[in-house]
Amino acid sequence: RSTSNPHPLTMFRNCRIPARSLLKPSLYCQQQRFFRTIGVVGAGQMGQGIAQVASQFSGAEKVYLQDVSEKQLDTAKAFTHKLLHKNVAKGKISEQDAEQILGRIQFVNNLEALQDADFVIEAAPEILDLKKEIFQKLDKITGPDTILATNTSSISVTQVAAVTKRPEKVISMHFMNPVPHMKLVEVIRGLQTSDATYQQTVELAQKMQKVTTLSKDMPGFIANRILMPYINEAIFVLQEGIASVDDIDSSMKMGTNVPMGPLTLADFIGLDTCLSILRVLHTELGDSKYRPCPLLVKYVEAGWLGRKSGRGFYTY
Repeated sequence: RSTSNPHPLTMFRNCRIPARSLLKPSLYCQQQRFFRTIGVVGAGQMGQGIAQVASQFSGAEKVYLQDVSEKQLDTAKAFTHKLLHKNVAKGKISEQDAEQILGRIQFVNNLEALQDADFVIEAAPEILDLKKEIFQKLDKITGPDTILATNTSSISVTQVAAVTKRPEKVISMHFMNPVPHMKLVEVIRGLQTSDATYQQTVELAQKMQKVTTLSKDMPGFIANRILMPYINEAIFVLQEGIASVDDIDSSMKMGTNVPMGPLTLADFIGLDTCLSILRVLHTELGDSKYRPCPLLVKYVEAGWLGRKSGRGFYTY
């Protein structure tokens, strides 16, 4: 047999598929897809963490971290450098590893730089119109096979997907904060998300050393549907003068064995983010139990957003 005409089985060797599946080689090759270039939109705390983890573990050759703000990009780059070199000091990675991880991340301020990305993860603020605008642009910029994921913590994936011409390739990857340390990624399928998109998203999350759970496309998904009413009720307890900030957090830490109290956690998440999620829950589900506490609203109006602003329920 000529070497220029290989046996049919060798044609699919790289796909690692069982012989019985040769009738559908294109499906299995697609399911084993390797993402060489990953794009991340939004260089805030979540976007920075996603880009770092993607560069470190996903096997991607290049990761683009995009933001319209040069200042935010500079902050994200400095923070990534700081985190990686902390890991070097702890002996978790070598100096060479740290430089290679950082070197794979390209910090860019225009979405057009993501045109060659195989997989894009949007991590912009929890504003539906903003996410729709970003996805409309990504739909035009990226190739037709590119999967578009949103890191939304509460907004409908189906609504976001509807503004694109590829709703079957739109999905949610809800990472937890801080991304490099938290193992969970909630995966949420939109109404039209394909099985192949879901499988490839789970495989990417696993490469990034994350554990996935699957949620229906309902407001708040799993974690925030449970977590936000808990945080909100703690703020009501503070507003009503039932207990102090320290006593509320201490009661929950020592009484329920959680690592941090609800008000500390709210500061860590960002009070503006908590408020946005609660408003989505309250609007979409119509249940008064999700009504944001007025004290939370006042703190956000005052610019007291938690750790990122230097003041929330605690001063940092």
